[in-house]
This record gives sequence, C-alpha cells and structure tokens, in this order.
Amino acid sequence: MNASFFLRFKAFMIDYLLILIYLLILFIVNVLIFPSLQEFFTGSLIVAQFAGFIMVTFPVSLYFIISDSSIGKQSFGKRKVGIRVVGYNGQELSIFHLTFRTMLKFLPWELSHFLVYRLVYIGNNEVPFSYYLVGGLIYALMFSYILSAIFTKKRQSLYDIVAKTQVLKIK
Repeated sequence: MNASFFLRFKAFMIDYLLILIYLLILFIVNVLIFPSLQEFFTGSLIVAQFAGFIMVTFPVSLYFIISDSSIGKQSFGKRKVGIRVVGYNGQELSIFHLTFRTMLKFLPWELSHFLVYRLVYIGNNEVPFSYYLVGGLIYALMFSYILSAIFTKKRQSLYDIVAKTQVLKIK
C-alpha cells in the first residue's frame, strides 16, 4: 500500500528534527568554534554558494541517500512511521537511483539557497526579473511536489514520478 501524504510529511518532519540538530551544531561550529569559516560567505558569490552546499545540502542529501538505500533501508523518520522508498516494482534502489531522487527532492531547497545568496549580494539594488522567475519556480516545484503526493493514485510526489520510485507503507 502506498504511503499517504500525511505519513510522508510526518516522516520528513521527524527527519527534519535531525537536520535542525545538525544545523544547530553547524551554527555553533561556524560562530563559536571556527568563526573564520564565516569568511567563505562574505567574499565571492560562487564560493559562498559552494560552501553552503558543502556544509548543508550535501550532508543532508547524503543522509537521505544512504539511509534510504539498501544500507539503511529507511531514514530515521521513515522507520518511525513505517514507510519505505522503493522502485516501481518494489525493488531496493541503487545509490545512483536514490541520488537522482534526492537531487530532485531537494531542488527547491537548493534553488532557494541560490536565490537567497543572490538577494543578499544585490543589497538595495533593483531585483532582476530572473530572480522572480527563480522564486516562482521554487514555489511551483514545492506545490507540485505536495499536490502530486496528495492527489496521484499512488500518492507519488512529482520527484517520485520522475525518478520512478514510490513510498510504501510497510508492516
């Protein structure tokens, strides 16, 4: 049986608590222990974007890729609510397959980081129209991910449909 949107959301919120703990530790490390790391975010826009990706997006993505793979079977949140990510035929997913799924899943998140860095760097200058387009794309993706997980027959998010995966409720 396919997992409901509510179960998927509950699992993600549990996992997000772990992510928040990681972000708090990262904040403490960046501000109190190694304040020199903050220099990565004050110079080049490209360096700031890359540093943010390496410190935040990459570790969080690795958590989901590894935990949902045959190594971990389920993320902590998915284990708690009893759901699992599998292929269309119920098969376990390869690391490559889960990497593709996770990239699609976190695309709005990374695009929002991209946009925030650029908005900070423009200061009081006029916001380019392209930034509005990126912002619109972020919201369009988020809403399509949520609505597709609610209204599709198999309760698949758009990224699950594209990645040919499904989230099943397990016993």
